[in-house]
Amino acid sequence: MTRHDRLRTVWEYLILTLACFIFAMAWECFMIPNGMSAGGMMGLCTVIQYATGGLLPAQYSYIAINGILIIVAVIAMGIGFGFKTIWCILVSTLAMDLLGRLHALHAVPGEFFFMEERVLIPIIAGVLEAVGLGLVLRYGGSTGGTDIIALMVNKYWPVSLSTVFLLSDVAICALLLFLPDKNFSDMCYGMEEVVIFSLVVDIVVGGKRTSYQLMVFSEKYDQIADHIISNMDRGVTVLKAQGWFTKQDKNVLWILINQRQLSELSRVIKDLDPRAFMSISPTHNVYGEGFEEIKTGVHLKKKKKDNATA
Repeated sequence: MTRHDRLRTVWEYLILTLACFIFAMAWECFMIPNGMSAGGMMGLCTVIQYATGGLLPAQYSYIAINGILIIVAVIAMGIGFGFKTIWCILVSTLAMDLLGRLHALHAVPGEFFFMEERVLIPIIAGVLEAVGLGLVLRYGGSTGGTDIIALMVNKYWPVSLSTVFLLSDVAICALLLFLPDKNFSDMCYGMEEVVIFSLVVDIVVGGKRTSYQLMVFSEKYDQIADHIISNMDRGVTVLKAQGWFTKQDKNVLWILINQRQLSELSRVIKDLDPRAFMSISPTHNVYGEGFEEIKTGVHLKKKKKDNATA
């Protein structure tokens, strides 16, 4: 590893550490002190904390559930989770424990971040969570939780990742209705945070469900393609082309990947061929294996069913 690679790695982990603290701040400084919850794994952990009367803090159930999910995912899917994911889960847990003790940073009466308008709390928390988690995703990490669940469900059932995220967020927010000291307005605060998070994370990182189309021009196209097939569980298409200036035949790689893989692939291409030419275009409609299920619409599905029973 060169000095430049070491410095880049150190920089990435510094950003990931800062991002985890921002993510933790959204919950420990704003949502939890005000008895609020939202979607995602942290939302579920806060519900557990409220249901146990604070006997089981959110950060403890957060690391325990994520640990179980990673083990189950490895057994069920045969995939390995990178050290960045483990790092982000551990740092987020430590950050939540630390920020939970710093009452001066909590948005409660008498402290600097206190807001009388409770409707503003989920907005601030949603922005902070989106910035934190967005940076984590941009630098190739993950905070686990519903991301792992969505990947496992999508592998075995024809359900899109976006559907899993939406259903899990709504279900977790609805759990508040089963707690005796919570009501419908508490659920609405959670859904407000989910909406703000979804809007802002698109700005930070392109969204959890955004995909990218890449065109890669490189003399080492075969090495790049082999890495994608072997290490990223993605397909590659080789297109035959001709450079009009040189009149020489070229092999161009056409690749579709998700947001989380973009940073990793960019680094691999740069390491293998610093002179490579790459075009990146975001796309929000990718259907097929490894992405979302092809949408046929209710009427077409009903027509197909009627034809099958005729």
